[in-house]
Amino acid sequence: MKKYLIYTAAAAFISLSPATFAARPLTSGEASQLRPVGTVSAQGIRSLDDLEAKLAEKAREKGAKGYFIHAAGGKNLMYGSAIIYK
Repeated sequence: MKKYLIYTAAAAFISLSPATFAARPLTSGEASQLRPVGTVSAQGIRSLDDLEAKLAEKAREKGAKGYFIHAAGGKNLMYGSAIIYK
């Protein structure tokens, strides 16, 4: 029974898409251990949560392992940018 559970868990883990693990927010300490490969930006977003989601989406599209938001602002519409890392 134990072996069955281990095989089932392993199969479930292997079947996860690589995108599931891609482009997560990084702390400054984590970012310092990875190589920066570019930036992504977004503008015209209505909330900080939506801005972070848009930056994460753009980082995933570029194949980044993670991103670090280094600028965000705005009043009615938000804008921001993030450094992406591989």
